[in-house]
Amino acid sequence: MKKLLLGVLIVSAPLMTTTASAAGGHGPAGCGLGTAVIFKAANEWHEHVLAATTNGTSGNQTFGMTSGTLGCQDAGGPLASGVDLFLDNNMEQLAAETATGQGETLSALSELIGVDAADASAFNTALKANFDQIFTAADVTSGQAYDALVSLMKQDIVLSKYVNQA
Repeated sequence: MKKLLLGVLIVSAPLMTTTASAAGGHGPAGCGLGTAVIFKAANEWHEHVLAATTNGTSGNQTFGMTSGTLGCQDAGGPLASGVDLFLDNNMEQLAAETATGQGETLSALSELIGVDAADASAFNTALKANFDQIFTAADVTSGQAYDALVSLMKQDIVLSKYVNQA
């Protein structure tokens, strides 16, 4: 009985962890090596389980989200894919650098969004000038910061071209 229960937990664990990815339009297994390469034409439940297990155990989803590869390139948001995840993982450092208008995390964010080197200074200046609109409170969530960033960029004449208007 213990082996059966353990087997059910092992099989269902990847399915529980990919709910957010499925919501992003990547299917039940999420994006990653298992979905994009190994089980590309998965249409049976067991193929989705194997794809999700491959994605979850090989640690490739993070790479795919960061690099925009392995089927993770289209998150459906108005900014380049992975920005929301980047914000989620770098909020404190990003807030500190946004306040000063410079830093590696701020540069990484502009590169992730796809801001041209010629517009990087305008990006940094706009974020610094609008710090209070992006980081509205000490407990602001990454989702709230993302929404504020999108709104700010849409209103800026230089940065609006980097916001997906779809």
